[in-house]
Amino acid sequence: MATAGKVIKCKAAVAWEPKKPLEIEEIEVDPPQANEVRVKIVATGLCRTDLFYLYETDNTELFPMVLGHEGAGVVESVGPGVTEFQPGDKVIPLIISQCRECRFCKSPKTNQCERAWDIVPHNVEQAPVSKLNCKGKKLLQFMGISTFSEYSVINQIALAKIDPAAPLDKVCLLGCGICTGFGAAVNDAKVEPGSTCAVFGLGAVGLAAIMGCKYAGAKRIIAVDINADKFEKAKEFGATDCVNPKDHSKPISQVLSGMTNGGVDYSLECVGNVELMRHALESCLQGWGVSVIVGWTDKYDVSVRPVQLIAGRTWKGSVFGGFKGKDGVTEMVRAYLNKKVKIDEFITHNMPLDRINEAITLLQEGKSIRTVLSAPPQ
Repeated sequence: MATAGKVIKCKAAVAWEPKKPLEIEEIEVDPPQANEVRVKIVATGLCRTDLFYLYETDNTELFPMVLGHEGAGVVESVGPGVTEFQPGDKVIPLIISQCRECRFCKSPKTNQCERAWDIVPHNVEQAPVSKLNCKGKKLLQFMGISTFSEYSVINQIALAKIDPAAPLDKVCLLGCGICTGFGAAVNDAKVEPGSTCAVFGLGAVGLAAIMGCKYAGAKRIIAVDINADKFEKAKEFGATDCVNPKDHSKPISQVLSGMTNGGVDYSLECVGNVELMRHALESCLQGWGVSVIVGWTDKYDVSVRPVQLIAGRTWKGSVFGGFKGKDGVTEMVRAYLNKKVKIDEFITHNMPLDRINEAITLLQEGKSIRTVLSAPPQ
C-alpha cells in the first residue's frame, strides 16, 4: 500500500487521565518494525474491561493510553520477519498471544503464552515501545493492541488471520467477550450434557457463557442478574430460568441450592465481583460442583471457607475462555460462519468511533450489551 513505511495520521480515542471522558485526537502511528504488523482497525467492541481500566484501576502510570481490545481489521503493512501475514489479510488482535514456540503454547493444559507479557507495556515508562504518538507524547497501547484507533501496530504473535468471508463489524466481538464466556463454559468448566448450570451476570460475557452451556448440552441453565430487563435476552441465548437476587431475602447461593436439590453442577461468575464469586462457588453441589471465575478484577481479595472446597467443589479461573489465541479465534470465526454460534444477537448499538463516550454511558447504565464502533470510510 502507498502508506507502507510511512507514519500514518488518524483518529483515536485517547485516555489522557483516569476517570475522565475519552478525547478524540489526531494521532501518529509509526510503521511496523521487526515482527510487527500495522492494522487498519475496521470495527471494535466496547468491553467492560476497558471501563475498569479507565474508571477503577489504581495504576495511574498507564496514562495516557489508547484503550480497546476487542477489534478486527485489515493488514496495511508488515515489518521485517513477518511471514504469516500480508497486506489485505483480515485479522483479529489477540488479548492472549500465541507464539506457538514456548512451553505454554506447546502444552494442551493452558492457553497462556510465555512471550505474551514481553510485548505488552505495563506503564508509561515502557511506552517507548508504543507505535502511537499524540502531541509529542507516547501513548501506551492497552494490552499491546489499542483498538480505539483507526490504525494500530501489533506484534505478529498477537494477531489471528481469519476467513476473508468474515464480516469484521461482527467478528470483532470474538476478540474478547464472546470467546471469553463461551469458552469458559465449554473449555474450562467443561459443561456436560444433561447438567444444570448457573450463570451470574448477563452482560456479553454472561450471555456467551449461557450460549456455551447450551452448546455443551446442559439441560437447565439458570441466569442470575439484578437487572430483570436482561432476562428476555438470556432466554434467547438458552437460559431456562431467570433469577433476580433482589426478589429474595436469602443469599442467592441458598436460593439456587433450593431450586436444584442441593446445588448446580456448574456455575460461572461473569461480573468481576468478589462477593458474587463466593456465592457462585457456594451455589454448586458439594461433591463435584465446578465454579469458574470469568469476570475480571484485580482490586480485591476473594475468600471462602475451606470446607466449601474440602467437600469436593472445584474453584477455578478462566481467561479468554481457555482458547489458545490464534487457534481459538480462527475456530470461532468458522463456527460463526457455519451458524453454530451467535454474534449478531449481542450487538445492540452501532456507532462511529467519535461517539465512544456515548457508548460508554449506555454500557454503564445497562442499556447495551455490545456497541460496535467503527471509523468512517476513507
